Amino acid sequence: MNKPKSEKRSNKRKPGYGAPPKYESPEEMQKKIDAYFESCKGHVLEIENPETGEKEPVYDKSGQPVLVDIKPPTITGLALALGFTSRQALLNYQAKKDFVDTIIKAKSRVEEYTETRLFDRDGVNGAKFSLANNFKGWSEKQEVKQELTGRDGGAVKTEGTVQIYLPDNQRDNVE
Repeated sequence: MNKPKSEKRSNKRKPGYGAPPKYESPEEMQKKIDAYFESCKGHVLEIENPETGEKEPVYDKSGQPVLVDIKPPTITGLALALGFTSRQALLNYQAKKDFVDTIIKAKSRVEEYTETRLFDRDGVNGAKFSLANNFKGWSEKQEVKQELTGRDGGAVKTEGTVQIYLPDNQRDNVE
């Protein structure tokens, strides 16, 4: 049976209803943010010592430990680590006044990493793209200046003729 309009459900959300917030506090979110950045650092490669059976770090020829699973911090990676479905969902969550500073600080950490890649020959193009598309105030502009000169290096001279054709009945009105 059809219900009268007054009994039908409204599609509008009532205040206080809807999906619960992902985070109860900025501190809870900050713990996940810190874990994400820690995971980006990777970890020391270890192999099992056949004599002792214990895992030992692997060192490169200069004596530095070999790091594996290093990944660059990104806005999308941050969003996924925080449980959002997309980069845009994280940006939307930033509109919540309690979380704005926490998210801006995390995004600034990603921006700082990306900015340092501008000085790295291998990462410069990706860094330019990321900065221009993910952070306000960054853009790449190319200025093209073109000068036309005449035969002897002087100005280009242009000449033209304008002809106006009027219908026969309007020619008498022209002085």
